[in-house]
Amino acid sequence: MSRHPDFVPHGVIPAVLLPFHNDLSIDESSFRAHLRDVGSVQGLSAITINAHSTEVASCTADEQRRVMEIAGEEVGGTLPVIHGVWADGSLEAARIARQAQSGGASALLVFPPAPFTLGQSAEMALAHFRAIADASDLPIIVFQYPLASGQGYPAATLERLFDEVPTIRAIKDWTPLVPQHESQIRKLQGRARPINVLTTNSAWLLSSLVLGCNGLLSGSGSVIADLQARLYRAVKANDLAEARRLNERIYPTARVFYADPFIDMHNRMKEALVLLGKLPRAVVRPPLVKLSDAEIAGIRDALIEAGLLSAARGRDAA
Repeated sequence: MSRHPDFVPHGVIPAVLLPFHNDLSIDESSFRAHLRDVGSVQGLSAITINAHSTEVASCTADEQRRVMEIAGEEVGGTLPVIHGVWADGSLEAARIARQAQSGGASALLVFPPAPFTLGQSAEMALAHFRAIADASDLPIIVFQYPLASGQGYPAATLERLFDEVPTIRAIKDWTPLVPQHESQIRKLQGRARPINVLTTNSAWLLSSLVLGCNGLLSGSGSVIADLQARLYRAVKANDLAEARRLNERIYPTARVFYADPFIDMHNRMKEALVLLGKLPRAVVRPPLVKLSDAEIAGIRDALIEAGLLSAARGRDAA
């Protein structure tokens, strides 16, 4: 895979799914087809792998490496590949960063270490990101969790990260509070060395983009990348009528994908791709479990409402 050396995280970035066989092994053939399908959408800036959407928490180091290899072979020549860094310890995070760079990734998406739920300091966050930056010169995207989770970084910590780790170029902002989200967009993108804000608030994507985000990074792009790309273009062009029209199509999918329990969002996206004929099965790894028939029927109805699935085909898939 060829690295895209001038890539700065921005624009529309789907986070792809990872299909499995019934025995829970990776279905490489279906994964390749999924990558080609998503990667063919016009207007994308990159794709993301080894993240929430690929069930990275249940993948071994060897499986993450294989996911990277396959992504490079299928889309790496045309799109930058962003590699997730999911690790509770900084040494493991640094190892993943080195592996991602040697494999041809163009940027890193760094998840917050789980121990931060028990408390964190700015020095801890700096130590973590410095270890990653010392291991790789790839652009870094900071995944900003909600502050209430304990894994989100306070504003003062973010400022120190941006000042002291120059390879940080963007945040994936999961801030659920609109005033805080807007404040971060204004402050970060207005810095002397701008930090792009990529929204991951897919349940209220239009509202978030209108505030001025320089991109979006979303697992729902695995299903609706084309609608997201068109919405992003409409907002950038200040075409509110078109943006609202597209949002009306996106809304039914957001309603079902991001229902409670929230952790099932990518489970639901797999079921959507099965209904659309793009995946052969919707297998997830434990502790996730198969969705109920009633919930799958609700996803089918949402796809019909969004104009992604014909009513007749929806009946045939029932």
